[in-house]
Amino acid sequence: MPLSPLDIAQKLREIAEDKKANDIKLLEITDLTVLSDYFLLCTANSTTHARTLCDEMEFRLKELGLAVHHTEGRASNSWLLLDFGCAVAHIFLKETREFYNLDRLWADAKAVP
Repeated sequence: MPLSPLDIAQKLREIAEDKKANDIKLLEITDLTVLSDYFLLCTANSTTHARTLCDEMEFRLKELGLAVHHTEGRASNSWLLLDFGCAVAHIFLKETREFYNLDRLWADAKAVP
């Protein structure tokens, strides 16, 4: 049975939790944009931690038969983005997350408990 967009988003959150990401937020953005259905925002403790989170998300979703469509930020590791189509994971370093403040930008999104 194929995974729903919510299942995929919750799997990304589960991986972030397993790998000890900080300030994890899952936002439903379906009614706000055509970009995706869900955004996962999380903060890494270091560039190594950010790469680990990124690699683990890509690996574990690939095990479920889901390939990442697009990635960004591997050169800097201060903001890594993994686009799975219906769900996009944003992995930030603390300073980068504060600077871009996607939490404020997507304040109208519905938080997924």
